[in-house]
Amino acid sequence: MGSRATGESFVFEGFRLERRGLFRRDERGVLVPIAMGSRAFDVLRMLITAQGNLLAKGEIMAAVWPGTVVEDNNLTVQISALRRILDAAQSGQSCIQTVVGRGYRFVATVTHGEDDWGANTATISAGGPRLPEPLSIAVLPFANFSGDPEQEVFVDAITEHLTTDLSRISGSFVIARSTAATYKNKPVDVKRIGSELGVRYVLEGSVRRAGDQLRVNVQLLDAENGAHLWADRFDTNRANFEEAQNEITGRFARTLKRELVEAATRRIENERAVDPDARDLVMRGWALHYRPYSAMTREEALRAHERALKIDPESVDARIGIAAILAGNLANGWSNSFEQDLARSEHLLLEALERDADRAWMHTTMGLVRRLQNRLPESRTECEAAIALDRNYASAYRQLGITLMCLGHPDTAIPPLEKAIVLNPHDRNTAVSYWALGQCHLFLGHTDRAMELFRKACTGNPWLYYTHLALAAALGLKGELDEAGTLLAEGIRLKPEVNSLARLRAYRAFGAGDHEIAVLFVKQLSINSAIRPLVFQASQFLQLAH
Repeated sequence: MGSRATGESFVFEGFRLERRGLFRRDERGVLVPIAMGSRAFDVLRMLITAQGNLLAKGEIMAAVWPGTVVEDNNLTVQISALRRILDAAQSGQSCIQTVVGRGYRFVATVTHGEDDWGANTATISAGGPRLPEPLSIAVLPFANFSGDPEQEVFVDAITEHLTTDLSRISGSFVIARSTAATYKNKPVDVKRIGSELGVRYVLEGSVRRAGDQLRVNVQLLDAENGAHLWADRFDTNRANFEEAQNEITGRFARTLKRELVEAATRRIENERAVDPDARDLVMRGWALHYRPYSAMTREEALRAHERALKIDPESVDARIGIAAILAGNLANGWSNSFEQDLARSEHLLLEALERDADRAWMHTTMGLVRRLQNRLPESRTECEAAIALDRNYASAYRQLGITLMCLGHPDTAIPPLEKAIVLNPHDRNTAVSYWALGQCHLFLGHTDRAMELFRKACTGNPWLYYTHLALAAALGLKGELDEAGTLLAEGIRLKPEVNSLARLRAYRAFGAGDHEIAVLFVKQLSINSAIRPLVFQASQFLQLAH
């Protein structure tokens, strides 16, 4: 931007903005630089020089990203970054006001700074390096290895869909496809691309199609050093390539999200381990959220999100993160304060909804909260809203399937549950999807299939008590009582509160004791009279063991 070249400086709220960067006085009265990205710097200077006038989003983006087309959420990311810096010491309104549907204005009082701002200006340095955003990525045009020019449209569609899906990751900075397309059919110099586009990561891939055979290869590269961070391959012989395209991009987008968050978290821990900001902590919470469910990892993730919200009271991501962990703990039986945690989760989600209604993760979490409140039709609506926002969000399909099962429609629940598994086969928490899918088959009388799925659930995550109880119920129906007793004992060991059928009926594992799912589950455990004493035998054994 041209304004960066001027010598004009501005003073506001204890800050000084000049061409060399943003500065603030420390406790000794010395001006110290504040590290910030170059895009955030340009947005801030543009807002300040507007002198309180409203700037439209399109106007800001055209000025800050001249000649480069980027996804719309990139401006939101920069505004959030500025608020974290500028509003940290503020107790009132933010320095940057959002006018919904129109744009932004700078509302703090601004004065023009003098060339010499006090006796300590000699201590001003040029500021820290303006590093790319932690979750910044360019998706390069995929290579067409089919030898058929007519396949270019199909290959370009995969590139475009992946770019769109990655841009839905909260806090991401994704170079638009039209900009990335300038590198098509050119030698890939990852370091140069990273420098030119200001991204930390580059995704490249290839597509080979011959008849009904299709192979897609992708790899994620570190733009700083060119290192390979992750690679995957997808093979299919689908005749319907539109379906194959959706399946491919859905699977890669979900896996990439996890890999990007993990990589960015490792980098943040190395660069800012001592003094992480709110976004750093939210990203750490995400990384922990993607790991296999356990009370320990979720407690650590909760602490990260709580710290983020304390640092940035306006953070939408921190609110959703806390709500998601609290609701997940309730569903998995890891909460000792059901009503309080449920109320706080709902409150945080409603606050997040007021700030940003277009988050698939938020609607999915609200779907879980509504299910826990036994407001099942509303739960279904929320899950469907999440899928409308992100057609590849596996968690939304899983929550929708469980809600449909709770509504007493196990046959209708099976397709979204299967979709969740297909979309994210490497999800470390697929055990929940296998459990729910097994429940549906068991309710439909497909006992052998249910047992197969329950075993996958138990193997996938042995810390979920209800997967063991579900498999025990299925084994009881088949008359395999010895193994059923062993699994019941393990389930009770993991969750002593359900050491009898009466307690299982009363326990709010599914949100309310009178849910259809809870009633059917109890019936499973009650069908064979021989299995009932095993519950009490296991309980007595565990009490003696303690």
